[in-house]
Amino acid sequence: MSTISYTAVGRRKEATAKVKLQPGTGIITVNKKPGETYFNYNSEYLSTLRGPLLALGLENDYDLHITAKGGGIKGQTDAVKLGLARAICTMSSEKRESLKPHGYLTRDYRAKERKKYGLRKARKAPQFSKR
Repeated sequence: MSTISYTAVGRRKEATAKVKLQPGTGIITVNKKPGETYFNYNSEYLSTLRGPLLALGLENDYDLHITAKGGGIKGQTDAVKLGLARAICTMSSEKRESLKPHGYLTRDYRAKERKKYGLRKARKAPQFSKR
């Protein structure tokens, strides 16, 4: 007998997170570590990734099994948030209407701008010398 699970992928900058949502007691596991340990007990990160569940009042009804790769912790947190919102939408399409106004289903497309030739960074030019 297999348990019901919902899976989705979220991305932000260079970070990618696969989120698996299963009925449970609210345990968060990131890369086989407890969520609090992985995010260094930072309450801001933990509340950000729990956002979609808190908006629907489901924070203690589902366990999260997350695989996060790339980027930094902040990017991974936002990737998890998007993946979680998408997983909730696959669970029930009625929940989409309550997640959409909060912005949980919107992917933040901003990424690092590429370096251009003749410049030191993406936009930083070498110092101009008149003579």
